[in-house]
Amino acid sequence: MNQLEQLKQFTTVVADTGDFQSIQAYTPRDATTNPSLILKAVQKDEYKPLLEKAVRDHPNASTGEIIDRLLIAFGVEILQTIPGRVSTEVDARLSFDVAGTVAKGRDLVALYSNAGIARERVLIKMASTWEGIRAAEILEKEGIRCNMTLLFSLSQAIACAEAGAQLISPFVGRIYDWYKKSTGIDYMGAEDPGVQSVKRIYNYYRKFGYTTEVMGASFRNTSQILELAGCDLLTISPDLLQKLADSDAQVARKLSAEAAPGANIVKMSLDEKSFRFMMNEDAMATEKLAEGIRAFCVDTGKLKQLISALR
Repeated sequence: MNQLEQLKQFTTVVADTGDFQSIQAYTPRDATTNPSLILKAVQKDEYKPLLEKAVRDHPNASTGEIIDRLLIAFGVEILQTIPGRVSTEVDARLSFDVAGTVAKGRDLVALYSNAGIARERVLIKMASTWEGIRAAEILEKEGIRCNMTLLFSLSQAIACAEAGAQLISPFVGRIYDWYKKSTGIDYMGAEDPGVQSVKRIYNYYRKFGYTTEVMGASFRNTSQILELAGCDLLTISPDLLQKLADSDAQVARKLSAEAAPGANIVKMSLDEKSFRFMMNEDAMATEKLAEGIRAFCVDTGKLKQLISALR
């Protein structure tokens, strides 16, 4: 049994890609997308027809509306190859706009519904800003499930859980990147700050009875993935899925709900002031959240340029 098969015994494996043709090879349950992944996909010859069709079928739509249609087109194709859920991201420019994020979340779910996809198979992704978390709280009460992304800190994770978010995506690799750049240390295994962050969040949730799912994301190597075996879900890029499939080394469970009550963690409750102060005190989380939002905005802008070139 290879490492990927072993990992699936402990953890739900999710494909982190917009390349739905490569998804089939690894039989994940769920899949996640974001503007950067969709931009990467539509520049491949096999996916250009999806972009061309979205532009052709909606000649009077704005570029923003066409991007939404494109996201849905990818999501629908992905859902034909997996049994579970697909995550579709809200425009990152709405990251500090509660009403705008709520409206966009409703729009995306309605577009999926028009395509015959039940809302239970869709997770709406949004940045884990204070405003994004408040939007998720509203959407969850309407039965629209949310995936809180660009998450780098326990404070963000606690606020998401208290808001009733379905799922969070703590970014292991980007945390690792920040600390490696800051300290010059190439962290491995259990010493990796990104790994430690997800373990702390997982244990906090399970110790205090939160039902929000934890999905480790943004991996740089298989060591990070294997250290989180037992996490609810792990979303993994195709190249790292292949590395796991190519190895027969033993995989041991590292996280479990049974062990979580023994974690040395104190329960906290956050209001807006304490959330913002904790984020301000965490240079890594503050910088990486802002950087992530900017990067997604840039890639959304590139998608708009591709659409404009076809009109």
